[in-house]
Amino acid sequence: MGRLNLIALTHWITAAAVDHPTRLDAEIVARTGASLRSARHAIRRLRELQWLALEGTALRPRSPRHRPGLLRQVIRRYELAGLAEDQPWELDYAPYFALSPELNRLVQHAFCELLNNAIDHSGGSHVTISMRQTPSHLQLLVSDNGSGLFKRIAETFAIDNPRLAMLELSKGKLTSQPLRHRGEGLFFTSRLADVFDLHANAAAFRQLAWDEGWQPQRALAQHGTPVYASFALDTPRTLDAVRRAHSVDGLGVALERTLVPLRLLASARVGVESRAQARRAAARLASFRHAEIDFAGLADVGHAFVDELFRVIPRETPALALSATNMAPRVAEMVDSVRQAAS
Repeated sequence: MGRLNLIALTHWITAAAVDHPTRLDAEIVARTGASLRSARHAIRRLRELQWLALEGTALRPRSPRHRPGLLRQVIRRYELAGLAEDQPWELDYAPYFALSPELNRLVQHAFCELLNNAIDHSGGSHVTISMRQTPSHLQLLVSDNGSGLFKRIAETFAIDNPRLAMLELSKGKLTSQPLRHRGEGLFFTSRLADVFDLHANAAAFRQLAWDEGWQPQRALAQHGTPVYASFALDTPRTLDAVRRAHSVDGLGVALERTLVPLRLLASARVGVESRAQARRAAARLASFRHAEIDFAGLADVGHAFVDELFRVIPRETPALALSATNMAPRVAEMVDSVRQAAS
């Protein structure tokens, strides 16, 4: 057998180095059928590429002890039937990554929420999970082979447009199983990550920690729902802080505050102009105590939209506080004029 495929080895070499530190070459031979010489050559290359490192200062060539290097990765596929989301994390992922306690908790939360979504909602038969650690980031990809998130939303809520479906998802508290779920998993998970990508049914959206609000992206040509999340190893975020930031007083953990990214109502040929669009923006907001209306990406909006959203709807939902953010000058002028007329 010729040289081993190093890319294929990186899918499992991290776990192998932890489980078989003194006989890694034999483990590679057992898994691949390669010769011992090929296995040892691959180990040398993986050390050079920082996938492996020698333990301590024991550099004895005949009995080296290996550990994972700066690069770590585990890729596994699971059948969804009967799968419990905590077991893959505990058995197959957590033991093989070097994360701070706070980041470990944050990533575990994201991992289990995304996997539970695949188990409970995808309608698929299997899921593939890839987790990779670099010197600066932890990257997580959970990809099922189900019918696709936006198709499921269309079937359950009669929202056929992926942009409008993403608008509803972005608010939080959207669930097809209200007796079992509160619709908070995706909302909070997306806000824990520095980069969060969601692909399904030929549509894709991204949320960035430094530019809150979902933006359309080029979709992957792939069935099911792949979800990608990237976390900086030195992230200042914590799970508790993210939850408290979405309570009204900043002290509780209830989901009381949300953000409505209006850019999802617009496209190259469709502006934000009508009362119907305002009703879509405000749908289900009565279940929150405060909603931040995000005008990022909009240079202008119609009077009918602003009048409905900031004069008519507040009269119907007096317990809901609305605020506006990221307004361009013409948008701010329109919002101010409507609010003055309503006061």
